[in-house]
Amino acid sequence: MKMRAAVLTSSDSGYAGQREDLSGPVIREILEKNGYEVVHMILLPDDRQILSREMARIADEKIADLLLTTGGTGFSPRDCMPEATADIAERAVPGIPEAIRAYSMTITPRAMLSRAAAGIRKNTLIINLPGSPKAVRESLEYIMPALGHGLEILTGEASDCARK
Repeated sequence: MKMRAAVLTSSDSGYAGQREDLSGPVIREILEKNGYEVVHMILLPDDRQILSREMARIADEKIADLLLTTGGTGFSPRDCMPEATADIAERAVPGIPEAIRAYSMTITPRAMLSRAAAGIRKNTLIINLPGSPKAVRESLEYIMPALGHGLEILTGEASDCARK
């Protein structure tokens, strides 16, 4: 079964048309290269309620099995993606952002500044990725090999974690 994915970019300047979203297309490229069907892409402002409402809608309406977000994970006062994710996640998945940060620390010490989160709502896995295209590529390519198995378990496509 081809997994369905959604991409949500959080950017005030992108939403206002003042900056082109470069990270969302990178996510789409990597997903499609790995056999995912990108069924939804959206760019929204850095607004906690708007972001959480859209993430919940994607999960609740079963639009996507995987929801990848980009942007809003830093220290800026408007950065609120981890909080918006926590607001709607039913279960936390701390290992994914921990793995991304650990890997990214081998590239730049600034990786420790990421506040990214991950969680599950219904049967949708939500993962916050960084905002820069370079960091998005590095992070997503690093976690991509493990995501398939997790999504198969989450969606009921696989049931035995012991088998490879």
